[in-house]
Amino acid sequence: MIDTQSIKTSTNVPLTSQGTDPGKKIVGRKRGIVTDTLGIILAVTVAAAGLSDNVIGIRLLDQTKTAYPAISKTWVDSGFRNAVIQHGAKLGIDVEVVARKTETRGFHVAKRRWVVERSLGWLMLYRRLTRDYETLPASSQAMIHIASINNLTKRITDETTPTWRGTY
Repeated sequence: MIDTQSIKTSTNVPLTSQGTDPGKKIVGRKRGIVTDTLGIILAVTVAAAGLSDNVIGIRLLDQTKTAYPAISKTWVDSGFRNAVIQHGAKLGIDVEVVARKTETRGFHVAKRRWVVERSLGWLMLYRRLTRDYETLPASSQAMIHIASINNLTKRITDETTPTWRGTY
Protein backbone atom coordinates (compact mmCIF):
# COMPACT_ATOMS: atom_id res chain seq x y z
CA MET A 1 0.00 0.00 0.00
CA ILE A 2 1.19 3.53 -0.74
CA ASP A 3 0.13 6.69 1.06
CA THR A 4 1.40 10.16 1.87
CA GLN A 5 1.08 12.37 4.92
CA SER A 6 1.62 16.12 5.12
CA ILE A 7 3.35 17.18 8.31
CA LYS A 8 4.20 20.57 9.76
CA THR A 9 7.85 21.50 10.20
CA SER A 10 9.64 23.23 13.05
CA THR A 11 11.26 26.65 12.77
CA ASN A 12 14.78 25.28 12.19
CA VAL A 13 13.87 23.55 8.90
CA PRO A 14 15.24 25.43 5.85
CA LEU A 15 12.58 27.03 3.68
CA THR A 16 14.10 25.39 0.60
CA SER A 17 13.12 21.91 1.83
CA GLN A 18 9.52 22.69 2.76
CA GLY A 19 6.44 23.71 0.84
CA THR A 20 2.69 24.18 1.10
CA ASP A 21 0.13 21.43 0.66
CA PRO A 22 -2.85 23.43 -0.65
CA GLY A 23 -5.36 20.62 -0.04
CA LYS A 24 -4.59 20.33 3.67
CA LYS A 25 -3.35 23.91 4.16
CA ILE A 26 -0.13 22.72 5.78
CA VAL A 27 3.26 24.35 5.41
CA GLY A 28 5.91 21.69 5.82
CA ARG A 29 6.95 18.40 4.29
CA LYS A 30 5.18 15.42 2.82
CA ARG A 31 6.25 11.92 3.78
CA GLY A 32 5.33 8.97 1.64
CA ILE A 33 5.51 5.34 2.69
CA VAL A 34 5.02 1.92 1.13
CA THR A 35 3.94 -0.89 3.44
CA ASP A 36 3.36 -4.58 2.98
CA THR A 37 0.10 -6.25 3.97
CA LEU A 38 1.22 -6.44 7.61
CA GLY A 39 2.00 -2.72 7.85
CA ILE A 40 5.79 -3.12 7.75
CA ILE A 41 7.38 -0.13 6.02
CA LEU A 42 9.19 -1.08 2.81
CA ALA A 43 10.08 2.33 1.38
CA VAL A 44 10.06 5.94 2.60
CA THR A 45 10.51 9.31 0.94
CA VAL A 46 10.30 12.80 2.42
CA ALA A 47 9.94 15.92 0.27
CA ALA A 48 8.48 19.41 0.31
CA ALA A 49 4.73 19.38 0.92
CA GLY A 50 4.14 21.21 -2.36
CA LEU A 51 4.96 18.10 -4.39
CA SER A 52 2.01 16.16 -5.72
CA ASP A 53 1.17 12.64 -4.63
CA ASN A 54 2.03 11.49 -8.16
CA VAL A 55 5.65 12.64 -7.92
CA ILE A 56 6.06 11.02 -4.51
CA GLY A 57 4.25 7.87 -5.68
CA ILE A 58 6.63 7.49 -8.63
CA ARG A 59 9.64 7.84 -6.29
CA LEU A 60 8.18 5.23 -3.96
CA LEU A 61 7.44 2.79 -6.77
CA ASP A 62 11.05 3.10 -8.02
CA GLN A 63 12.46 2.52 -4.52
CA THR A 64 10.17 -0.43 -3.89
CA LYS A 65 10.84 -2.15 -7.21
CA THR A 66 14.61 -1.75 -6.71
CA ALA A 67 14.57 -3.18 -3.18
CA TYR A 68 11.83 -5.78 -3.75
CA PRO A 69 11.84 -6.87 -7.42
CA ALA A 70 9.14 -9.52 -6.85
CA ILE A 71 6.46 -6.95 -5.94
CA SER A 72 3.59 -7.09 -8.40
CA LYS A 73 0.61 -5.24 -6.84
CA THR A 74 -0.06 -2.17 -4.76
CA TRP A 75 -3.08 -0.22 -3.61
CA VAL A 76 -3.33 3.58 -3.54
CA ASP A 77 -5.99 6.15 -2.75
CA SER A 78 -7.61 8.43 -5.31
CA GLY A 79 -4.92 11.11 -4.77
CA PHE A 80 -2.65 9.06 -7.00
CA ARG A 81 -3.71 9.38 -10.60
CA ASN A 82 -2.73 8.15 -14.05
CA ALA A 83 0.99 9.00 -13.80
CA VAL A 84 1.52 6.55 -10.93
CA ILE A 85 -0.62 3.88 -12.57
CA GLN A 86 1.28 4.20 -15.87
CA HIS A 87 4.67 4.23 -14.14
CA GLY A 88 3.68 1.16 -12.15
CA ALA A 89 2.69 -0.60 -15.38
CA LYS A 90 6.15 0.17 -16.83
CA LEU A 91 7.73 -1.39 -13.75
CA GLY A 92 5.43 -4.42 -13.85
CA ILE A 93 3.40 -3.37 -10.80
CA ASP A 94 -0.39 -3.41 -10.89
CA VAL A 95 -1.47 -0.19 -9.16
CA GLU A 96 -5.09 -0.38 -7.99
CA VAL A 97 -6.90 2.76 -6.88
CA VAL A 98 -9.16 2.12 -3.88
CA ALA A 99 -11.91 4.69 -4.14
CA ARG A 100 -13.68 6.21 -1.19
CA LYS A 101 -17.33 5.28 -0.64
CA THR A 102 -19.16 8.45 -1.59
CA GLU A 103 -22.38 7.43 0.16
CA THR A 104 -20.62 7.14 3.54
CA ARG A 105 -19.87 10.39 5.35
CA GLY A 106 -16.90 10.84 7.65
CA PHE A 107 -14.31 8.18 8.39
CA HIS A 108 -14.78 4.64 7.20
CA VAL A 109 -12.45 1.72 6.65
CA ALA A 110 -11.37 1.38 3.03
CA LYS A 111 -10.40 -2.01 1.60
CA ARG A 112 -6.68 -2.70 2.11
CA ARG A 113 -5.92 0.98 2.72
CA TRP A 114 -6.42 0.83 6.48
CA VAL A 115 -3.07 -0.97 6.80
CA VAL A 116 -1.02 1.96 5.53
CA GLU A 117 -3.16 4.43 7.50
CA ARG A 118 -2.45 2.41 10.64
CA SER A 119 1.29 2.52 9.90
CA LEU A 120 1.15 6.30 9.56
CA GLY A 121 -0.70 6.38 12.88
CA TRP A 122 2.03 4.31 14.51
CA LEU A 123 4.60 6.85 13.32
CA MET A 124 2.66 9.62 15.04
CA LEU A 125 3.17 7.86 18.39
CA TYR A 126 6.83 8.91 18.26
CA ARG A 127 7.23 12.47 19.55
CA ARG A 128 10.07 13.17 17.14
CA LEU A 129 7.78 12.41 14.19
CA THR A 130 4.67 14.38 15.17
CA ARG A 131 6.34 17.40 13.60
CA ASP A 132 9.31 17.38 11.25
CA TYR A 133 12.26 18.72 13.25
CA GLU A 134 15.01 17.52 10.93
CA THR A 135 17.07 19.93 8.84
CA LEU A 136 17.54 17.44 6.01
CA PRO A 137 14.82 15.27 4.46
CA ALA A 138 17.27 12.33 4.59
CA SER A 139 17.45 12.68 8.38
CA SER A 140 13.67 12.64 8.53
CA GLN A 141 13.62 9.43 6.50
CA ALA A 142 16.15 7.91 8.91
CA MET A 143 13.93 8.81 11.89
CA ILE A 144 11.01 7.07 10.20
CA HIS A 145 13.13 3.96 9.68
CA ILE A 146 14.24 4.03 13.35
CA ALA A 147 10.62 4.30 14.52
CA SER A 148 9.68 1.47 12.16
CA ILE A 149 12.45 -0.74 13.57
CA ASN A 150 11.31 0.05 17.11
CA ASN A 151 7.71 -0.76 16.23
CA LEU A 152 8.71 -4.01 14.54
CA THR A 153 10.82 -5.19 17.49
CA LYS A 154 7.93 -4.48 19.85
CA ARG A 155 5.64 -6.54 17.62
CA ILE A 156 8.12 -9.44 17.46
CA THR A 157 8.78 -9.53 21.21
CA ASP A 158 5.13 -8.91 22.09
CA GLU A 159 6.25 -6.03 24.32
CA THR A 160 3.70 -3.51 25.44
CA THR A 161 4.41 -0.03 26.62
CA PRO A 162 4.19 0.29 30.41
CA THR A 163 1.29 2.45 31.52
CA TRP A 164 0.15 4.01 34.76
CA ARG A 165 -3.45 2.89 34.19
CA GLY A 166 -4.71 0.20 36.51
CA THR A 167 -2.20 1.00 39.27
CA TYR A 168 -3.18 2.32 42.64
